[in-house]
Amino acid sequence: MSGLAVRAAAAVRSPQGRGPTDAPAALGSPAGLDEQVVLDYFRDLLTPFGEKPDEELFRGGAHVHHRDLADLLVADEGVGRSRPELLIVTHALPDVVPFTAVAPHMTERLGGRAVNFAIAQQGLAAPFTALRIASAYHRAGRAAEVVLAVLEQTTLPTAFPLVQDTPLTDSAAALVLGGAPAGGDGPVLRFVRAHAAGSAATALDGYGPGRELDEDGTLLVLGPWVTEDLPPGERTAVHRVAPGSYCTSLWLDLADHWQEWQRSYRRVVLCDTDPRSGRSHVALFATEGKAATR
Repeated sequence: MSGLAVRAAAAVRSPQGRGPTDAPAALGSPAGLDEQVVLDYFRDLLTPFGEKPDEELFRGGAHVHHRDLADLLVADEGVGRSRPELLIVTHALPDVVPFTAVAPHMTERLGGRAVNFAIAQQGLAAPFTALRIASAYHRAGRAAEVVLAVLEQTTLPTAFPLVQDTPLTDSAAALVLGGAPAGGDGPVLRFVRAHAAGSAATALDGYGPGRELDEDGTLLVLGPWVTEDLPPGERTAVHRVAPGSYCTSLWLDLADHWQEWQRSYRRVVLCDTDPRSGRSHVALFATEGKAATR
């Protein structure tokens, strides 16, 4: 089996935030962006749509910037020692402040040579899109090592029911992907494919009876937004991701458990449904090497 294997991963949950006026200096003046400047920007942005920023809501947020989340991910030993040739930052919700470019910042922290960009405005589909792009780069010989970051911050200038009603917490996850370690004889968890469909049942249909979900050694990881009843194979183990995240949901748990899962299962199937679009997204990882089965 060839393709991108998970080499390292990191997860961040509910980090300490900033004050509303404590923006990074790199964002503007030596003291950072003034709070009023940010609110004026949001006012100009929202007025044509008949909206205005909720100043109390904005000031009361945690103010965990995307750059903060990226720095915390890089502080992880496994992520921090990577030297990717491709780095993709994904997010479904915007940054606290405008005018930020986090992918170049993260690239600079990781050797400075990666092609880098961000994927946004796709909801929780963004990390799945990133995996497909990363896989294509790797197959073409353009990226031996890839870092995929998924960022989620919850301080917004207007009410957004998904954030307040869930409620969501600030979080981030990163995967370091590449070829299998040289000389290793242990199990390796590799990305195989990802796709989307109109429902979780339809998205998982290709993994149904007689296929992956009906075989020994398969773990089905369901995100918190999968609410429909699913009939997995009788021999499939199921792991449910706890609520409290949107785009980061599956990737937080994958970052926490990938080493355990690659030792215990032959296949790991990730599935979640975007509550805004209703579309479900699936990614299949498969283990090669000496893996046990449950």
